[in-house]
Amino acid sequence: MDWGMENRMSQLLQSDGRCFFLPIDHGYFQGPTTCLEKPGETIKPLLPYCDAIFVTRGVLRSAVPPACSKPVILRVSGGTSIVGKDLGDERITTSMEEILRLNATAVGVSIFVGSDYERETLLNLTSIVNECERYGIPVMAVTAVGKELEKRDARYLALSCRIAAELGARVVKTYWCENFEKVVNGCPVPVVMAGGPRCETEREVFEFVHDGIARGAVGLNLGRNVWQNRHPVAMMQALRAIIHENVGVDEADDIYRRVSREK
Repeated sequence: MDWGMENRMSQLLQSDGRCFFLPIDHGYFQGPTTCLEKPGETIKPLLPYCDAIFVTRGVLRSAVPPACSKPVILRVSGGTSIVGKDLGDERITTSMEEILRLNATAVGVSIFVGSDYERETLLNLTSIVNECERYGIPVMAVTAVGKELEKRDARYLALSCRIAAELGARVVKTYWCENFEKVVNGCPVPVVMAGGPRCETEREVFEFVHDGIARGAVGLNLGRNVWQNRHPVAMMQALRAIIHENVGVDEADDIYRRVSREK
C-alpha cells in the first residue's frame, strides 16, 4: 500500500484496528433532519469521542471549524431527495479537485445493489475509486437500500459488500443484520456498521453494536441513534467503550446511565 493511502487508512482505523465514525450527512437527501437542524451545534460536544466525521462539503464548510483535527470522510454522491421518485438515482457530486482542496481523509459514495440504478451507482463507485487511488485517498462504499428496508438481510448485504470491495472500495459501510458474520466473512476489506432508523431503546443499540463487533465489524458509523438520543454525549461514550474497550452490553448501559446523570 502506498504511504499516502496507508497514512489515511491509519487515521480512519485506530491503533486497535477499530473505528467510530460520526455521520452528519443526512441533510443531503433529508433536509433539516430532527436534531441536525444546526449541525455545528449538534456535533460540537460529540467530536471528542468520534474517530472521524462523515459529512458533505457544504456542512463541512459551514458547520465544522477548520481547526478541527478529526479526519473527514467526504460524502461525494447525491442528487436525489426523500421526496423524489427514487433515492437510488445518485451521481458523483464532488470533483477530485474539491476533495483535495477540502483535505479529505477519505470519501464516501452510496451504491444501490438490486435497484433500478444498480449499474449507475456501481459505476459511480468505480469512477471515484479510479480517481482517488491516484491520490492515495480511500473510498468508503455505503451499501444503501433507499426505502426498501426488507433488503437488510445477510444474503443481500453480503452480496453488496463483496461487490463494493471487488470494485475497489477500501472500506464498506453496511447495516447490521442477523448472521452478520456472513457479511463480514465474505468481504475482504474492513466492514463498518451503519445504524439505520432510530432504535426504540439505548440497550437495543448497544446489543446490535456489540454483536456486530463480535462477528467481525471493525467499527461503527452511527448518526441518528446518537444525536437524536436524549443524552448524545452519554451515547457516544458508551458506544466508544464497546468499540475501543471491548465492554459488554451491561457495562455500556451502565456508562450511558452514569454519564446521563452527570450531564
